[in-house]
Amino acid sequence: MTDKVKNAIPLLPHSPGVYLMKNIDDKVIYVGKAINLYNRVSQYFLRPQVGKVAAMVLNVDHFETIMTKTDKEAFLLEENLIHTYYPRYNILLKDGKHYPYIALKKKGDPYLKIARNDKDKNYYYFGPFSTSSYAYEIINLLNKLFPTRKCKNIPSSPCLYYHLGQCLAPCINKIDEREYDELKEKIKSFLEGHNEDIKKDIKEKMLACSERYEFEKANEYKDILKAIEHIQSHQGVENKDHVSRDVFSYTSRNGYISIAVLTYRRGILLGKETFIVEEFGEENEQINELILQYYQSHPLPKEILANIPNLKESIESIYDGVSVNSVSKGNLVELIEMANMNARQGLDAHFVSARLSDDMSSLLDDLGSRLGIKTPYRIELFDNSHIQGDAPVGALVVFINGEPVKKMYRKYNIEHIEKRDDFASMKEVMYRRYKRLKDNNESLPDLILVDGGITQIHAGNEIISELGLPIPVYGLYKNDKHSTKGMMDKEGKTYPLDDNKALFFMLVRMQDEVHRFAISFHHQKRSKAFTKGVLDDIKGLGEKRKELIRSHYDNIDALKSASVEELSQLVPMEIALAIKEKIK
Repeated sequence: MTDKVKNAIPLLPHSPGVYLMKNIDDKVIYVGKAINLYNRVSQYFLRPQVGKVAAMVLNVDHFETIMTKTDKEAFLLEENLIHTYYPRYNILLKDGKHYPYIALKKKGDPYLKIARNDKDKNYYYFGPFSTSSYAYEIINLLNKLFPTRKCKNIPSSPCLYYHLGQCLAPCINKIDEREYDELKEKIKSFLEGHNEDIKKDIKEKMLACSERYEFEKANEYKDILKAIEHIQSHQGVENKDHVSRDVFSYTSRNGYISIAVLTYRRGILLGKETFIVEEFGEENEQINELILQYYQSHPLPKEILANIPNLKESIESIYDGVSVNSVSKGNLVELIEMANMNARQGLDAHFVSARLSDDMSSLLDDLGSRLGIKTPYRIELFDNSHIQGDAPVGALVVFINGEPVKKMYRKYNIEHIEKRDDFASMKEVMYRRYKRLKDNNESLPDLILVDGGITQIHAGNEIISELGLPIPVYGLYKNDKHSTKGMMDKEGKTYPLDDNKALFFMLVRMQDEVHRFAISFHHQKRSKAFTKGVLDDIKGLGEKRKELIRSHYDNIDALKSASVEELSQLVPMEIALAIKEKIK
């Protein structure tokens, strides 16, 4: 315990708030919340600790506290600070996915789409679904079963779906509102799991076609029937009470905790997730905080089912409109047992797989030791992309604790005159990045990696020196077969990685990610450039319609091959004709 910590402990308030543990470099290494700051923070230093907690305490030089009025305010502040600093010792549920919904338009033509949230009041929402592919599978089936509108923008003439009997063609027909309402109710009923009548109707149509020797049509109905049954089997378990609930259970072993959650919506099991984390502090407190964290990026159900102490108080003090229940008998016990079974299986699989992320801390320590720098918990990588100076771009990706943090990725359009000058491009991008971080007093990386050899390393070092920043810059060098071999410093000294395959693969994974990000941005920019001239100066073709066309046709060749009929499903017919005329 340092003198700074010893002197600060008696001054801790007996009130709710957030505490920030900092190392000797004044870097935040852990953020936590407490109902009573004195009780919570003092126990780190006045009680013996083991494992990861002991490692964190050993690195604490001093701490700061922020008092709040309530525990709820402390929780919200803690989340904000964690996602600001990404502290070394904070455990995050590495998820970040936005689970898809199926959205049905409330008014006008029945229109189905995939949505990433349920905020637009103009739609009914069903889900969320565990995967996008499953949601699209259901939408494709619904579009075959029901004559929904398929075109985003209504064309002036009927499309292929009308001739297949899968659209009522609002483009040429005035559809009675009552017919639409009936159609929407049928779709809603299907999505809520009531599909026996539809299956019966499909079977009758299949048999009728077979009796008329229309075997091709009968086979189509047979495939639709299989698709319905496949979706039913995918849903797996259905509860007769039709309640939307999440079911949690956990297990722990050898310093790890496994938390499983089963997601039920309208009584139907939509998916399962398992999170494996290292134990850190008191077990029950950690589990409660992880479940609270889970709902920062997941929608709340009507009910949470879990036999976890204090979870009811934790959830209901933070979130409104959700009930937390525990059960000891009845049918719902089976749901908790199933969640617990999945938690145990997830932990078993975790130990067997021995994933790279389990050893990430030691790999980063090894990397720092090899380069003679402090452990690089935050690494930023740069790459530039262009073709003969065309559409030059720069890209930055960020890895914290060995994991990509995609919301911190950045794209740069190269602005200097000589587009082919990679040295100048690297200097421009790095100057723009670190001048902004310095001016805004934001956190800096522990290590910068560039892709491109000694020239790019010198470009990076020149900018870092100019800005007076203490960040080491290294490059990833390749062998004569253009395969990554190791690392290189500004003096040209190399650091081969042949003796540590795990470290090698970690760095290659980072290198591949920045290269992928740069190339995808370059292609995106080139695609817009290809279509820019063609789409300019066409009456009625504004920016939104241009972007819609670009999203469907990646380059000029794809646009040339598009028929007027295809284009007319995106824009009005007269604009589609004008585009084709301009291409000619």
